[in-house]
Amino acid sequence: MTSTIKTLNRRSFLRVSALAGGGMVIGVSWLVGCESGAKTADVLPKEWVTLNGFLKISDTGLVTIMSPNPEGGQNVKTGMPMIVAEELDADWAKVIVAQAPLDTANFTRQFIGGSQAIRTSWKTLRTAGATARQMLIAAASQQWNVPKDEITTDAGMLKHLGSTRSAHYGEVASLAASLPVPEDVPLKEISDFKIIGTSQKNVEAKNIVTGKPLFGIDTYAEGMLTAMIVHPPAFGMKLKSFDVEKAKAMPGIKAVFPIKVLDDAYVRQHFDTCTFLEVIAVVGTTTWEVMNAKKALNVAWEPFETYTEERVPYGGQQYTVTIPAGLVHTESLKKEMSVSAKKSAKTVRRDGNPEEAFKKAAKIVEATYVAPFLAHNCMEPMNFYADVKEDSAQLSGSLQKAELTEHVLAARLQLPLEKIDIQMTRLGGGYGRRSYSHWAVEAALISQKMKAPVKLVYSREDDMTGGIYRPMYQATFRAALDAQNELIGLHVNAGGVPESPLYANRFPAGAVANYLAESWTMNTNITIGSFRAPRSNFMAASEQSFLDEVAEAAGKDPIDFRLELLQNAKENPVGQHNDYDPERYASVLHLLKEKSNWGVKKQGVSRGVAAYFCHNSYAAQVVDVKIKNNQVQVEKVYTAVDCGLVINPDAAKNLCEGAVVDAIGTALYGELGFTEGKPDKTNFDTYRMIRMKEAPTEIETYFVQSEIDPTGLGEPAYPPVFAALANALYKAKGKRIYEQPFIKQMNS
Repeated sequence: MTSTIKTLNRRSFLRVSALAGGGMVIGVSWLVGCESGAKTADVLPKEWVTLNGFLKISDTGLVTIMSPNPEGGQNVKTGMPMIVAEELDADWAKVIVAQAPLDTANFTRQFIGGSQAIRTSWKTLRTAGATARQMLIAAASQQWNVPKDEITTDAGMLKHLGSTRSAHYGEVASLAASLPVPEDVPLKEISDFKIIGTSQKNVEAKNIVTGKPLFGIDTYAEGMLTAMIVHPPAFGMKLKSFDVEKAKAMPGIKAVFPIKVLDDAYVRQHFDTCTFLEVIAVVGTTTWEVMNAKKALNVAWEPFETYTEERVPYGGQQYTVTIPAGLVHTESLKKEMSVSAKKSAKTVRRDGNPEEAFKKAAKIVEATYVAPFLAHNCMEPMNFYADVKEDSAQLSGSLQKAELTEHVLAARLQLPLEKIDIQMTRLGGGYGRRSYSHWAVEAALISQKMKAPVKLVYSREDDMTGGIYRPMYQATFRAALDAQNELIGLHVNAGGVPESPLYANRFPAGAVANYLAESWTMNTNITIGSFRAPRSNFMAASEQSFLDEVAEAAGKDPIDFRLELLQNAKENPVGQHNDYDPERYASVLHLLKEKSNWGVKKQGVSRGVAAYFCHNSYAAQVVDVKIKNNQVQVEKVYTAVDCGLVINPDAAKNLCEGAVVDAIGTALYGELGFTEGKPDKTNFDTYRMIRMKEAPTEIETYFVQSEIDPTGLGEPAYPPVFAALANALYKAKGKRIYEQPFIKQMNS
């Protein structure tokens, strides 16, 4: 066994208390785990507190493991408890999993985002289970009057090696809860794992397939009213005036009034993005009645003037943001991006002498890639339940970062933080969209005004036109090849509206002697936010498409070309700040090459490959396509991933398969344009999504065998699919794709 390294006061890190009916609770805090022992001893109270992750052992031997983070389909509600159960030596068949409540006074990082849930909690959750196990052993030792090292555990049972004595955990749980918490606890060797690394069914699977109420939109309370909002029809506009008399007179309508989502003096944090600061609330008895009343409103809108806002990035210093006036046209933005790329670019990284390399080049390859704004279009549109009283607020709904939302609500409702109670529900889609919580604030303000419980529901049109999109991007790549077709220089100029997608220290940085990376941005009043694998989804598409083009110009196999560069980065790395491990990067390409039988031609099939590093993990894909009746048919996709130790193989495969289907649909069809600030698409009749018949016929997923700590998985398998598909389509059609959505360029 391996003992944890003691870096803090263990008694502050883990606390125990006896349950009223017998048993034990162990709590885990990420906040404490990040602080020094001396500091945590001062900030933690002496009495028991509910902490971030915890387990309960009943006197019957049943184990309840709380899953602290929201569940959005990434399967953390199964994976995180598996980690605790492994170190506890529990019988997984006798484990009950429950969603932990939100408690910002004691929990930290109780949110999902960046594919970091498992990675950041790995050692914490293991320690929680291992500590419980050691305390149960100590209790049995005391009760049986035998040495602790003569007691073993297995599947929720304690056994004495020197006799026939045995007991299930519940029989000694109360005694264990009264014992001191051990200072250091041994953790299992990976070779001893029994639960981690095995495929376990999603703990919510039965509830999902039988239609049990799990999502925010399922929330119902006695006396609950239904609310919807009306926001400006275009970015760059604000509310001028409105006539509510006709709407208020309609059946079932209780009230129509404007609300200001955030106070003028409020300093926005990183996830406080709010597209329209003033909206109209329509409140009634049923959704249908409210939707009809919305249509009856007579509203006047007007352009707003340029203004500024104070913001604070997550964990950073306050800064000022300018929101420009104007009604945006995306076609105009495309032209302006090319100008900004030349005039506004700033050097982010420079290795060697790239200018000289291009002067000496025997061959130069250059390409520019453009990607549009994208809407998230979660299957469950934004919604939230709120019951706000004078001295408290009860809320329920789907949020990725409820811990941060609670602070916003407290500030806006002018209530103490401890009086805000948010119940977290399953997310009906997210990957960034539900990181931003203005609809929760809207629901709370409407409830406060109505003095009644309210469920706010966005229509699909409200959601799709309400902002927080994937930004619009552009990247220009230039490669310099010498007379021997060796890559001697690389230049990337990347930017976007309103953020740059550039990761200057990722591959192929560090693999090319002469390298220049430039970045630029253009401001806009269109609100953007996290989209699955932020920035990486575009950079992988453009970079990996370009590397294929360079490999072709050099007369090299595209996988071998990448492996050569990675070998350079391993043996003779350039620069000091390369983000990736070239050996791990190469491992997914080697695995992919083997499993896909790369190099073996298939009749009528065109193949493309791509690989990328993001969220601490490495992923690569081979996409096989056929063109039938001028239609794209993705025959098969091979995926190889190095995400460290895999907790639940089936769940991991599901994540990768979902990423593949999601990326193919977005690459082929995803696009949101604007005309005079107004979104061109408002529902699925115009915003094209992938259809079932367009999904790959087959997907094979493979994982690099690894014993390193788990890294990200929800997002890493998504970005390289774009380029692998683009490279396959080039082989099929003989035409390089430089713009998303691919279908537009293919048909032009």
